Amino acid sequence: MDDLEFRLCLKIDVVQLDLWIEQGWLIPEMSNEGRQFHDADVARARLILDLMGDMGVNEAGVDVVMDLVDQLHGLRATMERLITAIGRQERDVQRRLFESLEDIDRFGTAGRMP
Repeated sequence: MDDLEFRLCLKIDVVQLDLWIEQGWLIPEMSNEGRQFHDADVARARLILDLMGDMGVNEAGVDVVMDLVDQLHGLRATMERLITAIGRQERDVQRRLFESLEDIDRFGTAGRMP
């Protein structure tokens, strides 16, 4: 969606949106038509609105939360790549890898075969 659609959807003004982009909380795609936003951007913006509005979190707090969200997404992507790589191995190798992870897995999930 374009800039205007995004702002209307979230009921925010251009100054607020520009601030969020300047802070690095949102990073829209740039196209010939201008800034473009996706569903993930809408979700991030709603989180920002909830944090700042409903929860009273200041900009520094939002910065921390958004950084943690980004780290979580990065970790999830890394784990998906790891599981894919393990899945390409022979069953015996998979079994040994998962067995070796059981000692460090505090949540009991590493021992499951993909």
